[in-house]
Amino acid sequence: MPNCAYVNRDDNHSGGGKARPVTNSESQPRSGASLTDHVNEPAENNSDLPLAGVLIADFSRLLPGPWSTQLLSDLGATVIKIERPGVGDMSRANAPLFKTGSVYFNSVNGGKHSMSVDMSTADGQAIVHKLIEQADVLVESFRPGVAKNLNIDYETVSATNPGLVYCSISGFGQTGPLAHISGHDLVIQALSGFAGMSAQPGKAAAVPGFQAADYAGATMAVIGILGALLKRKQTGKGSNLDIAMFDSLFSMCNISQTGSMSRKVGNTGLPGIEVWGGNPRYGTYLTADNKSVAVALLEKRLWVNFCTAIDRPDLIDHDETPEDRHSDHGGKADAYRAAIAETCAAKNRDDLIDEMTRKGVPITPVYSPDDALNSENVAGRGLIEYVDHPVDGPIPQIVNPLALSGLAHKQRKAAPEVGESNDAILAGLGFDSETIAQFHKDGVI
Repeated sequence: MPNCAYVNRDDNHSGGGKARPVTNSESQPRSGASLTDHVNEPAENNSDLPLAGVLIADFSRLLPGPWSTQLLSDLGATVIKIERPGVGDMSRANAPLFKTGSVYFNSVNGGKHSMSVDMSTADGQAIVHKLIEQADVLVESFRPGVAKNLNIDYETVSATNPGLVYCSISGFGQTGPLAHISGHDLVIQALSGFAGMSAQPGKAAAVPGFQAADYAGATMAVIGILGALLKRKQTGKGSNLDIAMFDSLFSMCNISQTGSMSRKVGNTGLPGIEVWGGNPRYGTYLTADNKSVAVALLEKRLWVNFCTAIDRPDLIDHDETPEDRHSDHGGKADAYRAAIAETCAAKNRDDLIDEMTRKGVPITPVYSPDDALNSENVAGRGLIEYVDHPVDGPIPQIVNPLALSGLAHKQRKAAPEVGESNDAILAGLGFDSETIAQFHKDGVI
């Protein structure tokens, strides 16, 4: 969920007083590439990754922005996460915890460098503008209009960095009738029609178990940023990306909208595609030990395999066509559903899965998160790695699936503490030690 803007004082304060100048007498202000070299540790070898040398100023919080910038960090970018001094990103408080740190926060902020800055001060403004001048990408998830109040809107910062890729992530976009509404995942799923797919008459729709809107927005942000970086390489021009979580999720609802799109131009939309429980060969069933399994027997060959496995050749329709694949199977549905339910109910889950796996029939357990994390497949694909956290010790992290192809780090550093890299970043930006000490004293960082 994109964050509401927050600095140490109020959203509308753009800073007062006179900022301290950059006073590093030993060198001129460094380029973005040298800043990445300055803040990255020797062990962080990104040279063979696609985004090596790319500097990202990350003003986002909570889920979509941080997850997108973590992906970009995995691809080799250097991400500097700007946080409020003291408390930092509010998701640091999200349960559950490891020993002390939030599992949630660590899962979307690994591999980054934290700089804490009070942007309501003139010195804080000077610091972030110095960073933005050297950045290749800026990601923000403030409410529309707040970035302008903080003097970090696209029009302001592109004047000094015209090649900047500026990415705004919000619930409903920077314009439009709902731009002012807080973009929480649930309301976006509700308005997209996605959450209504499983709604039953007379009952409140279930709360979805996955933050589809958050991740849709984050995914579109990554795609947009990568595309904008390629465009800049070709044209030398930056981009201003308006990434709405609603737009992103709605664009992925092309299948769930098939019926409504048919009706939009005067057709009936019937028969509809059945992949949400109306197809008896594509659903969930209970086993003898009261556990759930998922059944996916869409294709004719898979149905034939199943019918052969349970010795029910009478259920095979030799005239079945590709049009039947996503149908409700009409008058045959009750017989199909009864046969599947009876087969599943006759055995304990693990015995059923073992038998069907041996026979090439795709019936699988419905795992809990703990089951999935500890599953043979997750281990076999190398999807969990452990990283040393300075306080919590070894903690698990989900591996970027592109690591297998050599495009991403297999293991990322643990998420940083608030302001962990303040001094290194400020020195890389050209501030001398005396000025940095004064920033600490004044509570700017």
